[in-house]
Amino acid sequence: MKSSALPKESLSSSVKQERMQQWVVGIILTIGGLLVAVPFIWMILSSFKPESEVMQLTPTLFPEQWTIENFKNLFVNMNFGLYLKNTIIVVLWSFVGLFLNAMAGYAFAKFEFKGRNQLFFMVLATMMIPGQVTMIPVYLILNQMQLTNTMAGIVLPGLVGAFGIFLFRQFMTTIPDELLEAARLDGASELRVFWQIVLPMTKPILAVQGILTFIAGWNSFLWPLIIANDESLYTLSVGLQLLKGQYGGNFALQMAGSTFMVVPIVIIFIIFQKHIIDGYTISGMK
Repeated sequence: MKSSALPKESLSSSVKQERMQQWVVGIILTIGGLLVAVPFIWMILSSFKPESEVMQLTPTLFPEQWTIENFKNLFVNMNFGLYLKNTIIVVLWSFVGLFLNAMAGYAFAKFEFKGRNQLFFMVLATMMIPGQVTMIPVYLILNQMQLTNTMAGIVLPGLVGAFGIFLFRQFMTTIPDELLEAARLDGASELRVFWQIVLPMTKPILAVQGILTFIAGWNSFLWPLIIANDESLYTLSVGLQLLKGQYGGNFALQMAGSTFMVVPIVIIFIIFQKHIIDGYTISGMK
């Protein structure tokens, strides 16, 4: 009887020890998460404070006097409405580039043509080149095409990317060739096969790429700053930098600008984070 009781006691102690470790890890992660979130929460709450309250010697977390004047000033005095429109245009054209990436990935995955593998390896090789290296050649090319200081010059270089082509190609290689051949035998054109059969089957990759495309377009800063000389073409990120330079002493206004810039991305990520994780997992398995 004693020998049979010993394993139960050891098992019970091991379960208690494992639960204790989980509690300790959970507490540590919670404290770390709070420490990371406090500056972000401070930024959001400070955007609703008047400047006098932000600058007072005794800081407060929650506003004593709630106000939206800071956000009004962004659109009245800083042309944030124009910057928002330009950013939305960049994001929409980025989604057009998303489908171009999907078409390129489909071609590399399902079409046989001379030099396909070599061309795909060249596309992958561009992933190892920092974007800053290619900015000067791209700028010179666009200057020869007279596309500098235009919205077309801002959106064209970012329409396609090697990473998106790679993800789509890796996923589309798993689509059965027999399914595509059956659709072609039924008289479907290549465009219809791609649109009605291939794209619906690549929803996980479309989801993750769509979210990453939105984040990249929303945060576009360096290239619009280089290619555009006219303030009417600036994006939100460039406008936020202008805000820092022109109103460097108005911290409440800067907090409002940063909040307006960051919160949409955080909301999108929280809502669709499952798709991002699933998309990377699927692409890694392929």
